[in-house]
Amino acid sequence: MMKQIQKAADLQAAVSEAKKQNLSIGLVPTMGALHEGHLSLIERALKENDLVVVSLFVNPIQFNNKEDLEKYPRTIEADLALIQKLESSIEKKATGLLAFTPTVDEMYPQGEPKEVYHFGPVEEVMEGPRRPGHFSGVAVVVRRLFDLAQPTRAYFGEKDYQQIAVIRSLLEQIKYPIELVPCPIVRADDGLALSSRNMRLSPAARKMAPAINATLEQAAEMAEFEEVDDVKEWVLDTLASFHEVNECPDDLRFEPEYFEIVDARTLQPIADWDEAGDLGAVGCIAVWLDGVRLIDIVKF
Repeated sequence: MMKQIQKAADLQAAVSEAKKQNLSIGLVPTMGALHEGHLSLIERALKENDLVVVSLFVNPIQFNNKEDLEKYPRTIEADLALIQKLESSIEKKATGLLAFTPTVDEMYPQGEPKEVYHFGPVEEVMEGPRRPGHFSGVAVVVRRLFDLAQPTRAYFGEKDYQQIAVIRSLLEQIKYPIELVPCPIVRADDGLALSSRNMRLSPAARKMAPAINATLEQAAEMAEFEEVDDVKEWVLDTLASFHEVNECPDDLRFEPEYFEIVDARTLQPIADWDEAGDLGAVGCIAVWLDGVRLIDIVKF
């Protein structure tokens, strides 16, 4: 049965008891406002571990936009109900499920953390320059969760592709023996990558948003016969002109922030398809729509 825990000390006590029994522990860090994408991570963790810890915590130090922090959806009761329903409806290995719902003061009892993490080239592209301090803030809270939950495995969704690379780098820095488990993007039936921010889209914008994934899928097909720069330019132009081509209202348009095609392991931009390493290339996009910043990826 799912148990809600709000105190770090209580989580540590539960984890300590699990460790005494040599139980495997799966951690699923979330900021709440759960959707099917989150639930897919939780389901996988439940099937692969003896004890699962799901954190629901809107981490203020990873937001460099105060308005974005204020608008981030908070649906804790609905989230807990979803987790409980999932736990009772699937076959699983786990015999325990802890929903960790701390306050900011509980996570950061000494006030705003002073530590700062650096990740070199991995954070110097795409999201990094546009969201100063974001990845350090992510690393701080994830490190806290690692210390509290002491997981065997930690589960993250591939939509936040750069974040996974950052967490991998964090694990190398702190030398924790945790298995990082990237999980595939879950999409709505119309192709839109599921995101907690989707609920902030107006009905008209929500109807328009699947064009992001549709454009990326076409880009993947183009990669067979077009150069990298041509594919990048086509994606940006297609989204920027979408409202004109489709006669959308003037106030409803895509505003691409970036689209980069990078090596899937190093996240460094490539100029030619042959430059991609053993994992191939991935295209990462951030685009504004209806005042909401959406991200997505496509693998080439």
